[in-house]
Amino acid sequence: MPRFQIEAMRQDVFAELAQVDELMSNYRSDSVIERFNRAGASEVLEVGPEIVNLIAKAREVTKASRGCYDLTIKPIFDLWGFSGQQLSVPSETELRNQLKNLGIKHVVARAGNALAKSAPGLQVDLSSIAQGYTVKKVADVLESAGIEHYLVELGGELKTQGYKPGGDPWRVAIERPTPEERSIHKVITIRSDAPLSVMTSGTNRHYLDDQGQCYSHVLDARTDWPVSHSTVSVTVIDQDPIRADAWSTALLCLGAREGTAVADQHDIAALFIEEKNNQLSETSTEAWHAIEGIAVD
Repeated sequence: MPRFQIEAMRQDVFAELAQVDELMSNYRSDSVIERFNRAGASEVLEVGPEIVNLIAKAREVTKASRGCYDLTIKPIFDLWGFSGQQLSVPSETELRNQLKNLGIKHVVARAGNALAKSAPGLQVDLSSIAQGYTVKKVADVLESAGIEHYLVELGGELKTQGYKPGGDPWRVAIERPTPEERSIHKVITIRSDAPLSVMTSGTNRHYLDDQGQCYSHVLDARTDWPVSHSTVSVTVIDQDPIRADAWSTALLCLGAREGTAVADQHDIAALFIEEKNNQLSETSTEAWHAIEGIAVD
């Protein structure tokens, strides 16, 4: 590929990343999603098709996960300090005061690409699905440029298509989900021409230790409390990186016991890793074993 085409493609990738940031970042006050979060309950805001479509996909996962996964958990996430504030255990009163602001049912679709909210304090955090969307958009740029073999990785979330230079298969590592070390737990070898996305969510890097009690940053929207099960990592493989991203978070919220049944019901290829008594064990779904073209070592 000529140098000028490579540079044009590079600029297109940066443009996509900038657009996602402008639309979906919760860390910049001028992003579209933060303008929506500040909007009043009666205000209708044009947010664009990207956010409307992601929220529609998230609704499906919320329903399928029995309400465990919910994009509107942000006020509770902030109370715990997991958004970057001082980490602390909120009081029952603080949590109870936020209940009226929770629930994706309060995000109301309006005509065109507009949204409104039926709860004034409702806030949306798209981070559990936006990374998969970003991977997809970067992959779209490469495919539009005629690239048939690639690996796109952003923050550990990735999508592959085809093979490495020379024809070798892509090999993707799953990190061992322990807080004290960074090492490889499994390696996925992808021998497939078709696009595949590999998304992993874990509890080992972000948690609150309060007087010897560890609280996960993964919050169950049904209880507004950190999950207490023993599942520490979930990897999902799917052709759609958006679906894989949302489901990896939802299944981590549910845990292996409840999540395996839900994933099997919805044909999700997932690998659960649990930690009990400092020992790791695995559970995988029926769809995980049925994926063609991969080997897990």
